[in-house]
Amino acid sequence: MPLLNAPRLALAGSGGDSGKTLAALGLIRAWRREGTVVQPFKKGPDYIDSAWLSRAAERTARNLDSFLMGFDGVIRSFARYSIADGLNVIEGNRGLHDGEDAAGCHSTAALAKKLNAPVVVIVPIVKITRTAAAIVLGLKMLDPQVNIAGVILNRVAGARHESVTRNAIEDATGIPVLGALPKLSGFPLPVRHLGLVTPEENDYAAFVVERSADLLGQYVDIKTIRGFAAGAPPLEVEALAVPQTVAAAKPEGLRIGWFSGPAFTFYYPENLEALAALGMELVPVNPLTDKRLPEIDALYIGGGFPETHGAHLAGNEFLKMSLREAVGTGLPVWAECGGLMYLAQAIIWQERRFEMAGMLPVEVEVGDAPQGHGYTVMTVDSPNPFFKVGTVIRGHEFHYSFIPTEIQCRTIFKMSRGAGVGGQRDGLMVNNVVAVYSHIHASATPGWAEGMTRAASDYRRWKTEPPIESNLS
Repeated sequence: MPLLNAPRLALAGSGGDSGKTLAALGLIRAWRREGTVVQPFKKGPDYIDSAWLSRAAERTARNLDSFLMGFDGVIRSFARYSIADGLNVIEGNRGLHDGEDAAGCHSTAALAKKLNAPVVVIVPIVKITRTAAAIVLGLKMLDPQVNIAGVILNRVAGARHESVTRNAIEDATGIPVLGALPKLSGFPLPVRHLGLVTPEENDYAAFVVERSADLLGQYVDIKTIRGFAAGAPPLEVEALAVPQTVAAAKPEGLRIGWFSGPAFTFYYPENLEALAALGMELVPVNPLTDKRLPEIDALYIGGGFPETHGAHLAGNEFLKMSLREAVGTGLPVWAECGGLMYLAQAIIWQERRFEMAGMLPVEVEVGDAPQGHGYTVMTVDSPNPFFKVGTVIRGHEFHYSFIPTEIQCRTIFKMSRGAGVGGQRDGLMVNNVVAVYSHIHASATPGWAEGMTRAASDYRRWKTEPPIESNLS
C-alpha cells in the first residue's frame, strides 16, 4: 500500500470560539517567518477561516469535509494538496468531538484519526483552573485513539492562573501544556454575522496575521509543536487513486465569468479549478466597479456579503442592466446564497432597501439570526441547465437572509435536509438562471462543472449558429 510522507498537525478546540483560528494563524505565520512552507487545511465547510489561513500561509487553503466528500475523498484531497518538504496544518471546527450526531461522526477527532494526525487542543480557561484538567481528561478518554499531543491554554488571567491550570492538566492527563495565551483586550479578530470579517474586507488583515504570529511566538512552544507535526507517521493512501472518469472533449474558447472583489469571496478553489480543467477561461467580474459584463458564455456568482456592500452594488446600474440583457438572451447563471441575493429584486437590511439586479421575482430580507445553518441534502426534481433530474447533491448553507413572501417562480431542488428558500425547496430558476442558498463543493458534486460547461457550450452555440428549421409538429 502506498505511503504518503506529509508532516501534519490538527488544531482542535474544546468548543466553538476557543481560539483555534488565532492559534492556526499564529503558528502558520510564525513557521513561515522561519522559511518553512506551510500548507493550510480547514476541516468542514468554511470560506472565511480558509481565507485567513491562506493569507497567513501565502498558499491556498483547502477544505476537508468528510460529510460532503466522504473519508476517501478527504484522503484524496489531502494527498493531492499536502506537502512533504514543509508542514501541513489542519484547523478543526467546533469542539474536538463535535460531529453530526451523538457518536461524533464527521468530527475533527474523526478526521484526525483518518489522517493519523497528532492533535493540539486549544482550551480557554476563563474562571477555571483544575476544571480545565477535567475537560482535557474527558477529551482524551472519550476516544483514546485520538492522539492528543498537547494543549494550548487561552484567555489566561495571569501567571498563577496559568501555573495552577498547567500543573492540574499535566498531573491528571499526562498531556503537556505547550503554551498559554493571555486575555486579549486590544487585539480581537473582528467578527460579525456569519463569523469573522473576511480578510478582503479588513484593512488591517496583514497586521492581524503578523500580530498572531507575535503572540504564538511569545507565549507558545512552537518548536515542540513543530516536532509533533514532523513526527506524524506516513499515511496509508489506498484511496489516493482518483476515480477513473470518461475524458470529455474540452470545448474551445468558452469563457465563464465569476463575481470577484470584496462583496463576493465565497468560492472553493476546487470549483474554479474544475471549470478551468474542462477548458473554461475564467473571467473575473467585479460588480462594485465593472460597468458591463464581458463577453462570456456563463456566469458563476458565489456567496459573500452583498448586504454590507448594498449601496455600491445598487448604485452600479450599468452592470445590472448589462446582466439583465444577457440573462434575457439565455445566459446560464449559477448563483449561491449571496449570488441569489444579488439577483433578487432588492435586499432589505437594517431598515435600508438596496435595489438589486432584479432577475428573480423575490426580495430578500436579512434577519438577526441564522435562517439556515448546516449541511443540506437535495434532489433535483425539475429540468434545468446544469443537473439531470434525480441527481442527489450534498451541500451546506449559512444565511441570515430569507425570502419573506410566497415564491412565484419555479424551484428545482427538493430538500431532505436544510432550510433552502423555504418549504423544503431550494434553487430558484428563471430562464437559465439557478439561484440556490446551498453552497456546493466541486470535489463532492460530480457533474456540476460539466453541467456548467455544457450549459455554456449550448449558449455559445445558440448565439453563433442559426436555428435549425424543423418540420416536426
